[in-house]
Amino acid sequence: MKWIACIVFLFALNAGIAQRISHADMATLKTKEDSLRSPSFKLIQGINASDRLQADSVFTKILVRALKINNSFYYPFDSLITISTLYPTDSTFRIFTWQMIINDNVIRQHGAIQMKTTDGSLKLFPLIDKSDITENMADTIGSNFGWMGALYYKIITTSFNGNFYYTLLGFDENNIRSNKKVIEVLHFENDKPVFGGHYFSFPPKHPYSNDISRYIYEFKKESGPRLTYDNQLQMIVMEHLVSESNEPNKLWTLVGDGDYEGFKWVGGKWVYNSKIFNEVTPEGQAPIPNMILDEKGKVIDSNLKKN
Repeated sequence: MKWIACIVFLFALNAGIAQRISHADMATLKTKEDSLRSPSFKLIQGINASDRLQADSVFTKILVRALKINNSFYYPFDSLITISTLYPTDSTFRIFTWQMIINDNVIRQHGAIQMKTTDGSLKLFPLIDKSDITENMADTIGSNFGWMGALYYKIITTSFNGNFYYTLLGFDENNIRSNKKVIEVLHFENDKPVFGGHYFSFPPKHPYSNDISRYIYEFKKESGPRLTYDNQLQMIVMEHLVSESNEPNKLWTLVGDGDYEGFKWVGGKWVYNSKIFNEVTPEGQAPIPNMILDEKGKVIDSNLKKN
């Protein structure tokens, strides 16, 4: 039944796209998508920096031309697997992001926000990465021209006092020693995007201030601590970090320790929770499978029926 539901959904989705995009425009968009595929891979796989810069230039020009086609907002570009494309639950816009490695210590992110418009025309905000010239990213609130740069992998829609807020979870390869993940809130003022803001709440004496504009989660290059949104808990969940060399100020030494902390949206802010999971399994009472044989090799009839 799930497969049938998925097929019905895909047919409905394609039908919805077809109703909004003319046959001629659909054909043009498919051609543009085919043209985008090669430079989208070269952004990542280019042999040297000049190749990747050239690919980025070609990709950006073709993408903008494609987005100028009427009702392009409804075209998914889903074959561009090196490009992140996210929609909020209200589908009022979509955000494209991608990254380009200049060298081991210089990684730039590029992107754009495409707004949904009633007449199908293009309303686009280019995202200009200014992180390399920003002294303190955590304290910065910026427009699309002062973007802090990230490859976004999750968008969370929340509201407060009638306003909508879109929390973005992003990734940044940062440099040769460390990676970063970021939590930042996007909202719109006078129909223009604003990245960052005072949307975090920490308890007294916490190392982070309530005045930070985004939460930056930096860790050792080879480690992969989890930072995601848990729909069941309705929380941003992240693995607690510790220094493997007992030098917490050296962020490139931080790795996950298996414990979890996070944030919950309360009263228009992401409120910090130092420990999400409090249950501890008593020693000697760890869960085990239903054994079919006992210690003497005899079948346990009751367990056999359970299996």
